[in-house]
Amino acid sequence: MLTLGQYVPLEAKPGKEEEVAAFLKQAVQLVEKETTTPLWFALRLGKRSFAIFDSFNDEAGRQAHLNGPIAAALMAQAPSLFTEAPVIEQLDVLGAKLPH
Repeated sequence: MLTLGQYVPLEAKPGKEEEVAAFLKQAVQLVEKETTTPLWFALRLGKRSFAIFDSFNDEAGRQAHLNGPIAAALMAQAPSLFTEAPVIEQLDVLGAKLPH
């Protein structure tokens, strides 16, 4: 059962919007290899506004994701792509409807 999550709002630097979109689309390939990350979304909220939402069954899964390749790539690319360093907001999942 999904009990924990993370929300990461991201603001692209001017002119970097499509580069951010491409980066997030490619990140799906990395997260598909993470068995402890059952739910992951890359979102475009506006012209320069993006976000990542992911969810986990337990804290071990969340920590594995935070120590994995997506988080490393995100932090490595942050200075060139985003107006500010990413802030990872940790949250509790109170309910979810998932496909069977």
